[in-house]
Amino acid sequence: MDLKGKHILVIGLARSGMAAIRLAKKLGAARITLSESKSRDKIKEADELESMGVEIRGQEMDVFEQDFDLCVKNPGVPYQAPFILKLEEKGVPVITEIELAFQAAKPQHYAAITGTNGKTTTTTLLYHIFEKAFPGRAHVCGNIGIPLSEVVLEKNLLEEEGHYIALEISNKQLVNIDRFRAQTAVILNMTPDHLDFAPSLDAYYKSKTEVYRNMTQGDLFIKNADDPVIAEYLDRYPVPCPVQTFSLERDDTDNFVRDGVLYVAGEKVLPVDAIKIPGRHNLQNVMAAVSLARYFGVSCQDIEAAVREFKGVEHRIEFVREKDGVKYYNDSKGTNTDATVTALKAFDRGVILLLGGFEKGLAMDDVKAHLGCVKKVIGFGACGPRLVRETVGDDGIVVTTLDEAVAEAAKLAQTGDTVLLSPSTSSFDQYSCFEERGDHFKKLVNAL
Repeated sequence: MDLKGKHILVIGLARSGMAAIRLAKKLGAARITLSESKSRDKIKEADELESMGVEIRGQEMDVFEQDFDLCVKNPGVPYQAPFILKLEEKGVPVITEIELAFQAAKPQHYAAITGTNGKTTTTTLLYHIFEKAFPGRAHVCGNIGIPLSEVVLEKNLLEEEGHYIALEISNKQLVNIDRFRAQTAVILNMTPDHLDFAPSLDAYYKSKTEVYRNMTQGDLFIKNADDPVIAEYLDRYPVPCPVQTFSLERDDTDNFVRDGVLYVAGEKVLPVDAIKIPGRHNLQNVMAAVSLARYFGVSCQDIEAAVREFKGVEHRIEFVREKDGVKYYNDSKGTNTDATVTALKAFDRGVILLLGGFEKGLAMDDVKAHLGCVKKVIGFGACGPRLVRETVGDDGIVVTTLDEAVAEAAKLAQTGDTVLLSPSTSSFDQYSCFEERGDHFKKLVNAL
């Protein structure tokens, strides 16, 4: 990608926007304009940006009347926002930071993981497998919180090629891809989410299929044969490369479990008892990661060693502590109803469930149908009242903050109970991200 002499617009800063600006500068962009909703005094990088020659502007429509050669959009900015549509009308290409980094870097080995739930666990495990097999040439990035542009700059991928990249990629990052192509990819599952961003559920599901749009005959797509929604969308938007199926329910697929052994392409690869993270959903995540790794020729020995060492990821059904016989779990990454259902399936009884946060408009029918293990529901945050109303009605408790929710749960909990933070929605009403919410929960629990 040649940006010499070009005028680049970056919309939205955060970590990915900053990484995109640094990469654009390295690629020789003549002018860089940052359009940011925060005022200058709220941008902690403002001095650094201005020392780099970056012009900081707001998001008034006149900003977008300028002549730009390229726009790099933060994934959180709605792709149907009026100023995005204005840029597209003017013929300005709009891409995300991942597309910028992909076009700038030398050819690398990309394994792309998308889906509604399980992305971070699968991506992190795949990275650990890559580290075993390709030490010094394995990287993890994307929606997991590390921009690909950052990796490209810091690991010299502008000059070196052939590194192995475990890339978590969300629908928000897939919407504005152009040439991005993974050598192997998986859609883990499809359940309702991000209706605050996508104009419809169909648009959300369609955006996931972008992960394989540019794949070619030498590549491999890994298909979850247990998910009927994936089957429907793969029929509507056919995969242009070979497909390998996997299943937890059957053994007539390419990859399956039989007699306590995980098979990939008919080959025994991993004993199931090597998996240390709990839950049937994590067996599916491991199957996906192992299938992706085998595409790159990673040995069964390296795979088993990495899987045996893997203890899961922070904020996903993460054990925090036990106090007075009560166990506390942090599932702040449970930002949709399907994730909360998955967390509930890990427990048998005595769960005090903490729900709430930013209003995404997701119906609570699935959660309501899986409350057999739940002793009490406590709602907090902007949509806490609705979530309680739609799950247990007057039997629930509604508070304003997570602090109050934890305090109420601690008062109610008895020996043998479990306090589970699995909010069913995002955190943006009171926190900057689910990690901040999860860290706050852990701090509150450890202070009890």
